[in-house]
Amino acid sequence: MPRAVGRFERWLGCAILEAGGIIPLSAGSEMSGVGDQKADFIVVGATVAGLRAALNLSQAGRVVVLSKVGSQISDGRHAEALSAPSDEDKVALHFHDTLSAGDGVCGEDAVRILFDEAPARIEEVIGWGRQAGHETKLVFSAEGTHSRPCLLRAEGTSTAGEMLRVLEARARPLHGLHLQSHAYPVDLIVEEGRVCGVMYLDEKTSAFRRVRAKAVLISTGGLGQAYRETTNLPAASGDGVAMAWRAGAVIRNMEFVEFHPTTLHVKGAPPVPLPESLRSEGAYLRNVDLERFMPQHHEAGELAPRDILSRAIALEMQKCHSSFVYLDLTRFDSEKLQKRFPRVYETCLRYNVDIAADLIPVQPAAHFSVGGIATDFNGATTLPSLYAAGEAASSGVHGANYLPGNSLLEELVFGARAAQGMIDGRRSDLSLPEAPGIARTRAGSGRSPAQPQPGGSREGMLSNLQSLMSEKVGVIRRGKELHEAVRWLESASLPECQHPSRVQYEQRDLLEVARLIARSALTREESRGVHYRADFPLRDETHPPRQSLARGNEPIVLS
Repeated sequence: MPRAVGRFERWLGCAILEAGGIIPLSAGSEMSGVGDQKADFIVVGATVAGLRAALNLSQAGRVVVLSKVGSQISDGRHAEALSAPSDEDKVALHFHDTLSAGDGVCGEDAVRILFDEAPARIEEVIGWGRQAGHETKLVFSAEGTHSRPCLLRAEGTSTAGEMLRVLEARARPLHGLHLQSHAYPVDLIVEEGRVCGVMYLDEKTSAFRRVRAKAVLISTGGLGQAYRETTNLPAASGDGVAMAWRAGAVIRNMEFVEFHPTTLHVKGAPPVPLPESLRSEGAYLRNVDLERFMPQHHEAGELAPRDILSRAIALEMQKCHSSFVYLDLTRFDSEKLQKRFPRVYETCLRYNVDIAADLIPVQPAAHFSVGGIATDFNGATTLPSLYAAGEAASSGVHGANYLPGNSLLEELVFGARAAQGMIDGRRSDLSLPEAPGIARTRAGSGRSPAQPQPGGSREGMLSNLQSLMSEKVGVIRRGKELHEAVRWLESASLPECQHPSRVQYEQRDLLEVARLIARSALTREESRGVHYRADFPLRDETHPPRQSLARGNEPIVLS
């Protein structure tokens, strides 16, 4: 059992950084020049995991961080908190909650590492924030699947954003750490079976450039833009996973895509995730006929796990022929709600929804990619010199479902571990089958005529892809619809483009990760974690829990 985290109570009220938007690294830190660039290490993605790794790597050599923008919350989980249980009892419960959420697919050793190394990583970030001289109050809270309060949250602002600001401030003065902003990663450079660099598109000049190094870390975040409704920011195009897959790395458990059950559904508004704490306070879910429905689906009602909530909402939407349900807070005092949930209140009011007086229209939206590039505990992938961390990676922590709060903790812990693995030159110790053949998808091994054909324009093609994924590879899945999705995706192709652009490569990457998700979902003929098959509604108990593995154009394997 992992040791106690401890010492968190004295951190309440400690400094991280002031609220506000993310500040990109200073322009003076950007690299200039043409031709090949050289570095000791490359980090692809200025996420929490990427910047945390870059700080360690900069102590061992020259680091280039490639970012599509500047520092970024590329997965869009603005309201995310950090799992930080504060005593041994809570650690044990949180450890159990994580394994329970993972539904048999978690790597227990990975979860143990997560909690063993959490205290030092969190204390580091808070200490760095305190050194910057700013203060943000931190509070503990619980969300639906947590047995007790163990989420460390930056009160009144984004915890993930605060962490990025701390890491960026720490990175800014380091001379050996360079950010190449507006650099879209196009492909990994592989020579003699080893990853030795990255080719990227410099959006400022529309030119391709290459940077070479002895090791590369992929930390690009999520892939939510493969879906029509997503909490993710536009940068979440799955480019890191797609790059690794094209290079021949093993990709794991791509069918496990978590949907946030209650995202704001108002015309013109982004799908902002409304936090579980609203339901913990006693908010009800009602269908468009104003009937409360969650008690019929789960004994915990509105406090059921996210995947159960999302499925219940999707079923109510189908039953009532609606595109949303309501979150009802109208029985609570307005002043109390404004004080308790200032960000939610202000955000909804911006779109003419008063959460104290109005029913809030909500719907599920793609939120977190549980699977990703298969790594060991040191971030090493199946390709020599390629490492991955954060949401783009599958470290074994999350299994078949994601426990709220664990993603930020994983980014800190495994970002630091991946950096050490890169410095030491560690090779992967993953135990994976050498050849496919355990369980194969019937639709993934060949191309069939697409029905329907993708749109003639890039905009039309992307819209069709996102609608297809939301409707056929979404919260509730069925074999017939998954077959249709796989056929469409495998025969789809992008329109030709005269000039290279970020849009072009983002859509290529989204098409490839969508294929991986759909093929993996079709292969797993059971319901487990966030993957729900209406035609296979139970777990497959004839085998121990298995991982889905994808490599190149080989059929998906369950092992």
